[in-house]
Amino acid sequence: MKRRSFLSMGAATGASLCLPRAFGAPNGAPESSPASSAAPLASAFAGHGYGNLLIVIELKGGNDGLNTVIPFADPLYYTLRKNIGIKRQQAIQLDERSALHPALQPLMPLWQSRQLAIVQGVSYPQPNLSHFRSIEIWDTASRSDEYLREGWLTRAFAAKPVPASFAADGVVIGSAEMGPLANGARTIALVNPAQCVSASRLATPVSLPERNPALAPILDVENERVRVADHLRPMRSQPRLKTVFPGGALGSSIKAAMQVLAACDTRQGQPVSGQGVAVIRLTLNGFDTHQNQPAQHAALLGQFAQGLVAMQSALVELGRWNDTLVMSYAEFGRRPRENQSNGTDHGTVAPHFVAGGRVQGGLYGVPPLLARLDGNGNLPIGVDFRQLYATVLGSWWGLEAPAILRQRFEPLPLLRV
Repeated sequence: MKRRSFLSMGAATGASLCLPRAFGAPNGAPESSPASSAAPLASAFAGHGYGNLLIVIELKGGNDGLNTVIPFADPLYYTLRKNIGIKRQQAIQLDERSALHPALQPLMPLWQSRQLAIVQGVSYPQPNLSHFRSIEIWDTASRSDEYLREGWLTRAFAAKPVPASFAADGVVIGSAEMGPLANGARTIALVNPAQCVSASRLATPVSLPERNPALAPILDVENERVRVADHLRPMRSQPRLKTVFPGGALGSSIKAAMQVLAACDTRQGQPVSGQGVAVIRLTLNGFDTHQNQPAQHAALLGQFAQGLVAMQSALVELGRWNDTLVMSYAEFGRRPRENQSNGTDHGTVAPHFVAGGRVQGGLYGVPPLLARLDGNGNLPIGVDFRQLYATVLGSWWGLEAPAILRQRFEPLPLLRV
């Protein structure tokens, strides 16, 4: 079977593949802090190329940027948001004009150690405010008037394949949607990380519940899926993570992701190269906050912040923090003016987070220009989202970004030389 004909488990069958519980009860968070990003285990993946891991976190529904990174010094912010605006005394000040939502407090050690970058004003020309179409644009890196079939990561792996020794091109956790890995990437979907298949089940061929003729082609790739899944299951010889993972859907997905990495990166307790994955994609649902936004948004941002801190802690333990890039994305932002339901409607730009041991932290992009709203009451575009992708493709992986993105986009200076 050709590697490129591999079918993703989640998309092809709707089944869920998860990993058995192989880590003991957590004994507390590790001693290391973001500033001590040198890992206790020597990384087997240092260098350039797909040994550098990408973790993307989709903030599904469209995150409200103005209540995430708050332009507290602009009086127009409180004019537009009389009810849902974050009070200045509650916001976490970053500089003389910008602050974070208080639920993002756990991110401050990463920010202070300059391993967290925030890119403001991210969108694309002629933005589409349909959930379905806009995320399709983000997933395929297309123009707003262009329809592409393959995800941008799928095109990257077609241009330069992930080493055959890797367990998979990517792992999608918490969703059956392949997103940027659609239509060609060799991907496994862990749809429900809370329901785990036993190790013995993963070592034998999986039988489909129905002999439906429409599913007959899937039988041809079943053994290949089992082989790949077997590379991803935890081994008893793996080091036990001390990191305490938060509850909730994102916390469970992050824990599963770290188990996948531990399974890929160790055999008989020793680091090994060539058994990894290039990409892990996670999803945090619930950002379509049309009504009663304040409590819901605070809870979501809290999940994101706590999850990212736990992820960093686990990656330090695994020796992967310095060769991991974590990046958030979403289909769009929200309108600057609150609506009559204490919420926000679909808008254009939003800030996005980039974190990692080799990230050059700080604020990037264009801050909200509330005095320059367009005729629909939306913010102007500051940074094209494909500049983030160009940074991943070129600066992080060493690929020819213009060929993959079908246009030249200037990478952002987010990485330490």
